[in-house]
Amino acid sequence: MIIFVPFAVCYHKLTFKNLEFEKHYTNRSGWLRAAVLGANDGILSTTSIAIGVAAASDTRSPIILAALAGLVAGALSMAAGEYVSVSSQSDIETADLDREKNELETMPDIELKELAKIYQKRGLDSVLSMEVAEQLTKHNALEAHAKDELGINAISQPKPLQAALASGASFILGGLLPFLVSLFAPVGMMVILLYSFAIVFLALSGGIAAKAGGSSVGKSIIRICFWGTIAMGITALIGYLFGVTTA
Repeated sequence: MIIFVPFAVCYHKLTFKNLEFEKHYTNRSGWLRAAVLGANDGILSTTSIAIGVAAASDTRSPIILAALAGLVAGALSMAAGEYVSVSSQSDIETADLDREKNELETMPDIELKELAKIYQKRGLDSVLSMEVAEQLTKHNALEAHAKDELGINAISQPKPLQAALASGASFILGGLLPFLVSLFAPVGMMVILLYSFAIVFLALSGGIAAKAGGSSVGKSIIRICFWGTIAMGITALIGYLFGVTTA
């Protein structure tokens, strides 16, 4: 008994410690998605543009100019596009919340039954589901309906400015890598080196993103490298064909 009590105490402490440090990644989904998309697009878009021009040119200047133009235009386009897209999502959610707030004020009984029905569909009996609905309605009716009826919560709520900054900054970071390759790589091996470095950069980006998001690293790397190869291959082919045609 003397041995068992300290063991039990230690067990509970370890259990609570494990619960305390349990990691979840859903709260990272907003900025992580924008950052990963921006970095991968920065690497892939800038490299593809540079490869397309390199396949059609024997000099460095147009390759550097194309990479720089792609880097600047892409970063601004990504940031603006992300801001507009996430803002539209935010507007839709705000409109839904306003509509739900009005319904709670004008028909609270119907909304209460609707909330209880949601919990009943999840497995609670009719009595318990109504009790849960009543308790949550007393605590915060709009919050309960936002989460359980509309699927809106503080974690997944869109943040346009945060997404735009994350997307634009990560695009610049990703696009700088192929731009530096276009500055220093031998022109004769430009296409091969741009592709090789891009695959390495994409693999690193995919691995870091998977690690940060708690998903499979290998699957993420294979996916981004496969589609990246297709994108760069098609762009190189177009640059080569047009280069031959205009030569």
